[in-house]
Amino acid sequence: MFEFIRTHQRLMQFLLALLIIPFMFAGVSGGVQLFSENANTIAKVDGKPLTQQEFEAGVRQQLDSYRQRMGAQFDQKMFDTPEFKQNVFDSLVAQRSLAAEVSRSHLTVSDEALHKEILERFAQLRAADGKFDTATYVAVLRQQGMSPSQYEASVRREMALQQVGYAVEGTAFSPRTVATQISDLGAQEREVQELMLPVSDFVSQVKVSDEMVKAFYGKNSQFFQIPEQAKIEYVVLSPTAVQDQVSVTDAEVAAFYAQEQKRYTSPESRRASHILVAVKKDASAADKAAAKAKAEAILADVRKNPADFAKIAKAKSEDPVSAEQGGDLDVVEKGALPKPLEDAVYRLKQGEISDVVASEFGYHIVTVTALKPAVVKPLDEVKNDIVADLKKQKAGKKYSEMAEQFNNTVYEQSDSLKPVADKLKLTVETATVTRTPSPALGAAPFNNAKFLTALFSADALKSKRNTEAVEAAPSTLISARIVDYKPASKRPLAEVADQIRQRVTMDEALKLAQKTGADKLAAFQKSGDATGFGAVKTVSRAKAEGLNGLAAQQVLKADTAKLPAYVGVDIPGQGYGIYRIGKVGQPAQPDVAARQSDAENIARALGQQELFDYVEVLKLKSKVKVIKPVASLTGTAESAPEPQ
Repeated sequence: MFEFIRTHQRLMQFLLALLIIPFMFAGVSGGVQLFSENANTIAKVDGKPLTQQEFEAGVRQQLDSYRQRMGAQFDQKMFDTPEFKQNVFDSLVAQRSLAAEVSRSHLTVSDEALHKEILERFAQLRAADGKFDTATYVAVLRQQGMSPSQYEASVRREMALQQVGYAVEGTAFSPRTVATQISDLGAQEREVQELMLPVSDFVSQVKVSDEMVKAFYGKNSQFFQIPEQAKIEYVVLSPTAVQDQVSVTDAEVAAFYAQEQKRYTSPESRRASHILVAVKKDASAADKAAAKAKAEAILADVRKNPADFAKIAKAKSEDPVSAEQGGDLDVVEKGALPKPLEDAVYRLKQGEISDVVASEFGYHIVTVTALKPAVVKPLDEVKNDIVADLKKQKAGKKYSEMAEQFNNTVYEQSDSLKPVADKLKLTVETATVTRTPSPALGAAPFNNAKFLTALFSADALKSKRNTEAVEAAPSTLISARIVDYKPASKRPLAEVADQIRQRVTMDEALKLAQKTGADKLAAFQKSGDATGFGAVKTVSRAKAEGLNGLAAQQVLKADTAKLPAYVGVDIPGQGYGIYRIGKVGQPAQPDVAARQSDAENIARALGQQELFDYVEVLKLKSKVKVIKPVASLTGTAESAPEPQ
């Protein structure tokens, strides 16, 4: 319905990328480093550099976003294109241009607005009683490589950018006449009758000769090709095969456990609460002194009534997140709090109350509400893990020795794989392969392009000797020899003649249906007759009433300036359909909700166009300078590593 959207795909791609990328500014560089000079600068926006590392991070973030949305259908090769990279680059430049305008316009986001936004984004972390799960909040951010302060700074920047975007988009509106015309077009109803000429009705009229079968066979040989195949014997040296040949003693396990005790120790756990008297970063000395005095007064109250810490925090703390929970910071993780506050938490005993602690946010009063000492897991509990780790270590060393023996043996005794299998205690296996990897075989070592190239080399095909040892995967070597080879061939005509005869019969029957249908269509267009047509159906773009999709599309596109109007449609696999349009009109009761939705969608599309145009103006204002074209940047379409 919305032709504007379909014809502005470039705009839609830009807007989608613009929405996906905002969080990268906190995770890539953050703070001052974001605008520092860099030898890898690829562009400058408002005099500040955009580096290749930031561009690559943007590519990874876009890929990860698409991976999450597409799931199993995601294929990274789809995005390894110059167009995809250019879209990311354009979006980053747009972000920087918007950010420059935010700075010039002195736009800010209040702490209250930021607090509300974070609570909305993490609404699932609020319990029925309103308590916010701070520990999970911190853990989620840590998985993304961010601390709460970094994340909140990124949200603040994003909200400031949105102020500009929403201000521009919000000025757009769609004229009522345009919205009405589009809604009327979408709701338009057409009374249609169908006359179907099924291809099956013409089959009896077709006579397929042997010459026709031979001609089809000759012209369409690609349909009858059998790819070359090779039956092979192969041997694989893999980490698993090596690990099966190493052992670990109890003494080695005990020694490893003693050396790596920290690995099996659950660290001390501290849960803390605090009361904050907030101070702005640009506060005067007098304001800071007043805030500190206020904190000292609160501290005096807390020391008089330590059991009321939560009650006092709820009433007097100026931390918008923790105050509602009585100052609870949950379990404190290293790096989650400002350094002075964290140091205070780790100095206190359980139940002890700190003196006033100063940080970049103001003045704090801290207490530790729960303390669990470090616990070392017993050896029996971790023994299996230690054995697995030691086997991996030993296998890594042994693999180098075995790999050299594997290489030498398959080469020196190239007429058989049995010697290398016996020597290294491996298994000779068999498979049938083609020259190119098959998706159905997945990550099997013999389904590797490099290995198949070696296997189907002229020398290997002729001599049927062992291939060289090929690394099919990290620390995975494979060698094989061809046992039986079948070159590419064509299925004989006798084997496929019946299939061809059926295909040609249907093709010829369809031609007859199309010719008959075209003749009937011409006659109907002259006479306006309705003889032979079926019952009247009322169709619209939202309701096809049983019409074939292709037929419905043609019916709704047909010129109805003169009625009745006729349309002929080739329907693949079915035949030829003739459609008589007798009446065009609007539904008796307009869909008010649909009209409103159409108007909103049109206004939204127009607003997005205005935002796109506005950003282009900001790029000029920011004097964007491209130093390295995107086409010159390689190796960037890689997904981000999984968090550890």
